[in-house]
Amino acid sequence: MADTLVDLGDGFWTVRGEFRIGLLEIGTQCSLVRLPDGNFVFLDSYTLDDGIRAQIDGIVGDAKVAAILNLHPFHTIHCEWMHEAYPEAELFGTARHVDKFPALPWQELRCEDDAMNERFGPDLSFSVPRGVPLVSEDESVHFSSVLALHRPSGTIHVDDTFVYLDKGFPLSLLPMIKRLSFHPTLAKALEPRAGAADEFREWAIDLGIDWADAQRIAAAHNAIFEFGEKRFPDYVGEALGRVASVLDRHRAEHG
Repeated sequence: MADTLVDLGDGFWTVRGEFRIGLLEIGTQCSLVRLPDGNFVFLDSYTLDDGIRAQIDGIVGDAKVAAILNLHPFHTIHCEWMHEAYPEAELFGTARHVDKFPALPWQELRCEDDAMNERFGPDLSFSVPRGVPLVSEDESVHFSSVLALHRPSGTIHVDDTFVYLDKGFPLSLLPMIKRLSFHPTLAKALEPRAGAADEFREWAIDLGIDWADAQRIAAAHNAIFEFGEKRFPDYVGEALGRVASVLDRHRAEHG
């Protein structure tokens, strides 16, 4: 699969990239967003090939890439390349990014901090799931991330927390193919304490309400999902319905 740059309109472009687990190509992403002042930010890091880089340089033109926002604590492979490619851009990451690459010139503000909404609003809004840690003790669990909504285009940029797979065999055999679902590691991600399941459910419901005007999701794994006739709250409700048994089991064990 060749990398592609997709224009979703109103100042939002998504790079559909490659990422393999063994022999399976599950995809990854970064996005380019135009800010109200005419400058740009990247959501997440990715090593751009020459063709994509040239297209992005053409879009940015005489403006500048003002910042790189690394939103998923476990998406770290491309951080160093992105900083080297855009060294003048302010570099933001989660606490795990900073711990993993302490030599990089990180900004003090972390991507999981509430103040990100003020720093990059009103066009960009951010949300971190509740009831689950951003970084699980089991580092094979990559459920949580910082979700971003670009309000002018109605695009939600998300890594892992929501998945929308549109792949051929053998991934086409998975039950979540071509439907918006929570990442399958939710059961392992929920904090082992009373109230965590309810906090997660309430966060998801609030997200659907607060971001009800969203038009699509750009999911790292692996596709762009246009909502069509249904609205984002409807899809969140359906996704919650499919994990109801997971949440019930957690409540039965932890309260």
